[in-house]
Amino acid sequence: MLWENVLLFFEIMLINIVLSGDNAVVIALASKNLPVSQRKQAIWWGAFGAIALRVALTVVAVYVLDIPYIQGIGSLLLLWIAIKLLVDDEGHTDVREAATLGKAVSTIILADFVMSLDNVLAIAAKAKGEIGIIIMGIGLSIPIIVWGSNLVVKLLKKFPVLVFLGAGILGYTSGEMFLADTSVSNRLLGDTPHYIIPLVTTVIVIASGVIKKLITPKHA
Repeated sequence: MLWENVLLFFEIMLINIVLSGDNAVVIALASKNLPVSQRKQAIWWGAFGAIALRVALTVVAVYVLDIPYIQGIGSLLLLWIAIKLLVDDEGHTDVREAATLGKAVSTIILADFVMSLDNVLAIAAKAKGEIGIIIMGIGLSIPIIVWGSNLVVKLLKKFPVLVFLGAGILGYTSGEMFLADTSVSNRLLGDTPHYIIPLVTTVIVIASGVIKKLITPKHA
């Protein structure tokens, strides 16, 4: 049980870090033009607000996912998020630099709210009601992201395997979500072995990333 919780904790941290690459870019841009002392304040106050907001949204999502058919719909959405993570090259970098501390903090929190759907859904699905682990995973991963926002972006670009690993976890989680919604899965799957579904969704996600990598021309 202890090892399961430890593994769950690290999976949540990895999911949050991989899905927060855009958030890291926003943080770097929003605080770019501030003096060094105010830049640090903006990053940490923005991080504090983002943590509180994301924890609250994730806890709400945990209970919403218990409603019949919601998990079935959520599993498809999470599968799409996992595929998009690997095939979509567009980032949310159209954020203007803020001129004051207050504007930078509000920009960071607002941007995190807008871009948190994927994180919230993925973590709520993965945690399966373990509220304490959700809070720890989000609470520790967001400071890592904001403290080293530029470093996170560089690491994700330098080691694409981290993105593939995170996307694979999301793909597997989407399959688990689908099975958890018995009102949908039992009706659609019938006698099909249920354990196959998370494996299939994982393969779909990874294959989409590999295909995108193969068909995308390499630039010199």
